[in-house]
Amino acid sequence: MNSIKYLLLRRTTQIGILFLYFAANAYGWKILAGTFGTSIIFETIPLADPYTALQVLATGFVLGTDVLIGALIITFFYFIVGGRAFCSWVCPINMVTDLANWLRRKLHLDKEEVNYRFLKRSARYWIMVLGLIVSALVGVAAFEIFSPITIMQRGIVFGFGMGGAVVLAIFLFDLFGVKNGWCGHLCPLGAAYSIIGSKSLIRVKHNHVNCTNCMDCKVVCPESQVLPMINKESIFVTSGECTNCGRCVDVCKDDALEFSIRKLI
Repeated sequence: MNSIKYLLLRRTTQIGILFLYFAANAYGWKILAGTFGTSIIFETIPLADPYTALQVLATGFVLGTDVLIGALIITFFYFIVGGRAFCSWVCPINMVTDLANWLRRKLHLDKEEVNYRFLKRSARYWIMVLGLIVSALVGVAAFEIFSPITIMQRGIVFGFGMGGAVVLAIFLFDLFGVKNGWCGHLCPLGAAYSIIGSKSLIRVKHNHVNCTNCMDCKVVCPESQVLPMINKESIFVTSGECTNCGRCVDVCKDDALEFSIRKLI
């Protein structure tokens, strides 16, 4: 029987983080304040997005000690749990793209062979590098100006204006355009976190003995290319592209997939 345990945990985490940002502005709570770029917990522990920090460094500005410490904390955390866990467990845009992908399946719009014909997943890495170059040229953190993550957070905290059009555009792009188009092909933040978490310890483990090759995991996985071993061998999903979302574990009726800690040697 399929489970939605990890899906519910992810939504609780994402909505909870957004509420804490909202409460910091609306009620003056000090639990979590700031933005997804730079935050502070209980007015004591700094957090900073590593890619945002790199963009600021590229502009020529000197980062404060708190931002450097915050970036190191986040980098170390996602180095352990899997970098793209940010994409599935924290990023609010994930809720938008997950809804679009769910509707794609319901409306039978999935045509994976079309996606790669004109848009490669490697595009997000080029965009990541381009963001650093543009930041250096114009003197501001380029991606942060257009980041839908920031736009959605501001919309929830202060109310949506024209920024709502950006979120809607991503939803429509993922629904009628490319499957997992924004997160899987264009977002430079996802590219940065995939590099950070490429050697992470917490991974999905496949049990070949239990697997019946039903392929339910491949259907729901936003990065299905990370599951080439299904019904072939018992190994860990080691690709940095894996978002550690747990949907494959949720839908596996054979108990062939589970989270585990991989061996480094």
